[in-house]
Amino acid sequence: MNILVLGSGGREHTFAWKIAQSNHCNRLFVAPGNSGTVDIATNLNISVTDFEAIKDAVIKNNIDLVVVGPEDPLVKGIHDYFLQNEDLQGVSVIGPQRAAAELEGSKEFAKEFMKRHHIPTAAYQSFTKDNIEEGYRFLETLQPPYVLKADGLAAGKGVLIIKDIEEAKRELKNMLVDAKFGSASTKVVIEEFLDGIELSCFVLTDGKDYKILPTAKDYKRIGEGDTGLNTGGMGAISPVPFASNEFLDKIENQIVKPTVEGLKADDLPYVGFIFIGLIKVGDDPKVIEYNVRMGDPETEVVLPRLKNDLVEIFKAMSNQTLSEIELEIDNRAATTIMLVSGGYPEAYEKGKEIFGLEAVKDSIVFHAGAKSDNGKVVTSGGRVMAITSYGTNYEEAIKKSYQSIDLLCFDKMYYRKDIGFDL
Repeated sequence: MNILVLGSGGREHTFAWKIAQSNHCNRLFVAPGNSGTVDIATNLNISVTDFEAIKDAVIKNNIDLVVVGPEDPLVKGIHDYFLQNEDLQGVSVIGPQRAAAELEGSKEFAKEFMKRHHIPTAAYQSFTKDNIEEGYRFLETLQPPYVLKADGLAAGKGVLIIKDIEEAKRELKNMLVDAKFGSASTKVVIEEFLDGIELSCFVLTDGKDYKILPTAKDYKRIGEGDTGLNTGGMGAISPVPFASNEFLDKIENQIVKPTVEGLKADDLPYVGFIFIGLIKVGDDPKVIEYNVRMGDPETEVVLPRLKNDLVEIFKAMSNQTLSEIELEIDNRAATTIMLVSGGYPEAYEKGKEIFGLEAVKDSIVFHAGAKSDNGKVVTSGGRVMAITSYGTNYEEAIKKSYQSIDLLCFDKMYYRKDIGFDL
């Protein structure tokens, strides 16, 4: 098969790394890709939302399968575009159709879906600038801290958790009236705060059946001890040590099954990954959010633990024969630690040369915001690289990742030194 992966981050490098190991993969392309994918695939300089250019590349390169990494093209309807285009018939797309992608595209849509299908989640209401006064009054009914979520896509940064009621009201106005997150915050969902420890559950579905991938836990805040601004993710571990078999059963029965059955009941066609952001409150799981693709950097610890041929799984998903696949999971733990540009998630400089890549032997380096430039690898984004390691437990794997990081450097390189601190 000729396969195209859409995206340019660590998640997409991980997909390409895993797909390249498959006997079913003939030629592999990544659009636009990065300095890591260029070594195992052909990078195509195409935006993930330029559907016409993607179509031309698919036809030109006889692509059989398209794996969609990020959420933007899914929410904009790339799967529907393929289904509706005569020239693209027979090309399989891994990623839900537009209607189902609203699970990530709209926080309000997701909350209403959960309510309809009795999936445990936080109490909430949503507001626009037209009823902002009601929003202020709703905040007054809640106990601090206050959770404000931009309804639309905000690149993982549209969630605010605020302790002070007056500040929460100011931020609600910033989001709704002053468009703090652009069009993403024309509607804001206000939720009750759930106190617990977070984890992520990843589900594969062909629209009929499902398989659950290993759990993972990521670390979103830029500062150690989970302080400072939210980021796209600073590190991750898999499996999650506090997720007992009993707790995993609750996740499957109370959340995964009703989600997949709900998609069928609502006639929301879904072939792809469901990322369920969870919080363990007491002994019970509740849903924080849905994403309609794999997480990043969780992909960098989940896929390395999957022993199966990933392309075989994708073929089964496309043919609705996923029930025939038995997942094989590596018993070892995997951890990843993200190296980021100094200043991220706020302003940062690009174009810094990265040194020491050839010295890393005990870890896998997944490139994210990095590109090739005249034979050098230089930074091109905020989150630059994910350093993934295996270990008999997460402590050993984390230690290996930090040892590998000691061999790497670029100007103003930053990383959290406390991944796994709360376990």
